[in-house]
Amino acid sequence: MLRFDYLEARNLRQAISLLQRHGEDARLVAGSTDFLVRWRQGFWRPSCVVNIKGISSLRRITYSARNGLNLGALATVQAIELDPRIRRYYEALATGATSFAGVQVRNLATVGGNVCNASPAGDTLPALLAFDAQCNIAGPEGARTLPLTEFFRGPGRTALSTGEVLTGLKLPPPQPRTGSLYIKHSPRGAMDIATVGVASVLTLEDDGRTCKDARIALGAVGPVPFRASAAEAVLKGKEVTADLLAEAANEARNQATPIDDVRGSADYRKEMVEALTNRTLQYAFRMARGERLSFEEQRRLAVQTAF
Repeated sequence: MLRFDYLEARNLRQAISLLQRHGEDARLVAGSTDFLVRWRQGFWRPSCVVNIKGISSLRRITYSARNGLNLGALATVQAIELDPRIRRYYEALATGATSFAGVQVRNLATVGGNVCNASPAGDTLPALLAFDAQCNIAGPEGARTLPLTEFFRGPGRTALSTGEVLTGLKLPPPQPRTGSLYIKHSPRGAMDIATVGVASVLTLEDDGRTCKDARIALGAVGPVPFRASAAEAVLKGKEVTADLLAEAANEARNQATPIDDVRGSADYRKEMVEALTNRTLQYAFRMARGERLSFEEQRRLAVQTAF
């Protein structure tokens, strides 16, 4: 295995300075759950590794009804899964977290790492996209904000420039009469990478029947996770019926561009996109109408191993 220099940043400024100094040869780590695997396999060959796990200010999770949810980049997936505010107001994100590998990995893995790895199958990514997450980024030129929809540039590639660090994610406050759910299909359950992942967020008008807003995000069926905008447009402004949800699910299927691999064929993945979109929308609709699912029920739904 290739050797590398190991450095620890005590604060954000130092992390940016180290990344700027070592350039493309540096790799930023925190939980290191993906790094160790890819380094041992030779996919990542950094000459320098910068660990930012010790920057405590990046671990915070805050929420208010006015400002929404702020996730520090070093917030662990387990902390997101267990946070009662996320379970209550951002159900799809909580179910995305609970479907993420095993509890040992969730205790180490960070939301920022999951985002910056830019895997098409990342379990927190569809929910973050469906909740209109914004990326907070710091770098040599100062701070900037970027919509998560513009952050992913391809498998393993992001919009971060040399020396830049993702410091956190901001999600707007949920609207009244909103429900959401994420479901991952994986033949071996949570411990396996998603074959397909779908997150749906549905907001209703005051009448409890008409769709005010809909956001649907797909994972593992394209080079990056993405919003199924055409499927969303099918729903907006219309009375929610079983036929309408089926039409939106079919449109999501049409937007998917999966590949054949060991986890499933492209055709199979398209079938799963349609099934999971319909299912997540059905539950989101019920939740938006006031039917609260217990977290245990959400957890049971989060990973579907067979259809």
